[in-house]
Amino acid sequence: MPANSAPTTATVALPVPRDGIVGAAPYGAPQLPVEHALNVNENPYGPSPELAEHIGRAAAEAARGLNRYPDREALALRGELGEYLAAESGIPAPAPEAVWAANGSNEVMHQLLLAYGGPGRTALGFTPHYSMYPEYARDTYTGWVTVERGPAPEFALTPQAVREAIAVHQPSIVVLTSPNNPTGTALTLDVVEAAAAALAPARGLLVVDEAYGEFRRDGVASALTVLEDHPNLVVTRTMSKAFALAGARLGYFVADPAIVDAVRVVRLPYHLSAVTQAVARAALAHREELLGKVALLRTERDALAEHLIARGHSVAPSDANFLLMRTFADRDDVFEALLRRGVLVRAVGPAGWLRVSVGTPENNAAFRTALEEADPR
Repeated sequence: MPANSAPTTATVALPVPRDGIVGAAPYGAPQLPVEHALNVNENPYGPSPELAEHIGRAAAEAARGLNRYPDREALALRGELGEYLAAESGIPAPAPEAVWAANGSNEVMHQLLLAYGGPGRTALGFTPHYSMYPEYARDTYTGWVTVERGPAPEFALTPQAVREAIAVHQPSIVVLTSPNNPTGTALTLDVVEAAAAALAPARGLLVVDEAYGEFRRDGVASALTVLEDHPNLVVTRTMSKAFALAGARLGYFVADPAIVDAVRVVRLPYHLSAVTQAVARAALAHREELLGKVALLRTERDALAEHLIARGHSVAPSDANFLLMRTFADRDDVFEALLRRGVLVRAVGPAGWLRVSVGTPENNAAFRTALEEADPR
């Protein structure tokens, strides 16, 4: 071979990723061209043409300045998010410095583990849980341990169970989810307060993930209402679900400003684009429209749960925009049979269970018809 010839690909050894990455598959729920996509808990109602035009104008205005870096602190957006939460949850409006925003609640959680996890530290979750939690831990070299929730279909957590899990595992971070994904079940505030108190002596962080918080039933309180009593509590939210902005990627959290400052240290420079900030602010200005279908989705959820229970399925009590249901046939067979009929759901959670997002009345009717054909009884 001539001295200046490049070696062929076959003779070059490729770099080896670090431990934990080799052989791992990237996160990815199926994105398939089906008529009824009910697998990733999206809001089926997009912005009206008028609102889409308004959002477009806001993005166009931001585009005029794209030769400059975005507002690194996004204080205007953070202040408006705090004002929204005050109206939504009945809490005093948090100062902008107590709110943090990032590219979806995924980045929010990743940043929190970057700041408070790491080698020699452990995060504790409760199964079944959102599948990305252990991946946040893996990416930040944080240990990940879990404890089983209570039995199906309630999948409940009690203050005693949480205190015992914290005593056994001594975590630096506890992740609670309310409503929980994939079960849809919400937590009572005594569970949240028990976890915060149990972590306090060791200066541990409690994260309550409320990505589906706007869908909770009347009388189910948000952890935001006890935030002022627990300086180690973080409550995360997203605009992907109730706001129907999954494509915009905007998540946020509220916490003591000292926790926000710790996250500011680990965030990447200019992490939140000017366009994202503009789109989110435009959406917040029109939240009445974007949140206007939440009540309908809750009604559809409850009606669908009643239908499934009447068919003989176990259904977890849901405060989210989805339902976790047990199929008595093989769940993979049912999943494939639904898919052949143009309905895409999610095979997630305990063996034998399927999760279905709540869609439009037409989506939900199609799911019911397809399920009767796929799983006759």
